[in-house]
Amino acid sequence: MLAAMAADRPGAADDRTSFGFEDVPRAEKAQRVHGVFARVARRYDLMNDAMSGGLHRLWKDEAVAKLNPQPGEFFLDVAGGTGDIARRIARRAERIRKRRGGTPARIAIVDINEEMLAAGRARGEDGFSWVNADAEALPFRDASADGYTIAFGIRNCTNIDAVLREARRTLKPGGRFVCLEFSRLAIGGIEPVYDFYSFRIIPLIGKAVAGDEDSYRYLVESIRRFPEQEDFAGMMRDAGFARVGYRNLAGGVVALHWGWAL
Repeated sequence: MLAAMAADRPGAADDRTSFGFEDVPRAEKAQRVHGVFARVARRYDLMNDAMSGGLHRLWKDEAVAKLNPQPGEFFLDVAGGTGDIARRIARRAERIRKRRGGTPARIAIVDINEEMLAAGRARGEDGFSWVNADAEALPFRDASADGYTIAFGIRNCTNIDAVLREARRTLKPGGRFVCLEFSRLAIGGIEPVYDFYSFRIIPLIGKAVAGDEDSYRYLVESIRRFPEQEDFAGMMRDAGFARVGYRNLAGGVVALHWGWAL
């Protein structure tokens, strides 16, 4: 566990990080992750439904409820790809605006992968800003956003600490950070079943639905290399977030993390 975390922190030996179960140079990880999402972009939303049995929709709804978007606010949906989270933010803020008045929320969908953004725009532009940028170096001013979301994306970033620092930098005082990510099981006894489904079934679903078994094998491996819930909460505090907390969903298969820029 500690070795996996060290590989994702600046200054690790030989400046290496994890790519699934491999340790690779940081620059190589960025290139390989880009290739994974370029290959799966067209079928990404369909695969989310197939892998989770549609549960990802409920998890994303919980993340947006925690964010509590309001009319007139500005949000960054980082690693936002096809815009699932952004559309939920927009709908929730618009329902409030219709009751209370105000201006529509503004949302920038940020992703390093052009193919994922293209897949999102194909679903409808919907007034969003579509920004091709790295989560480690966002093209937004300090203290410019009211909220920041990242769903199932931070574990694919090359330097998680740098991503968290950028999130903190871009948030206004009182701004909300919400992260939804696959995590560690919080209930015992089901690990063998979970591992079988993860390592044997998901790659086969990827092969059948997306025509790409290897990419989904990497995505499963990347979950096992991501920090445990308490460790990630500590990383958030180190980045400057306050009132940090998390809630396990589906017994820890997924964790919803949050913090405030105070």
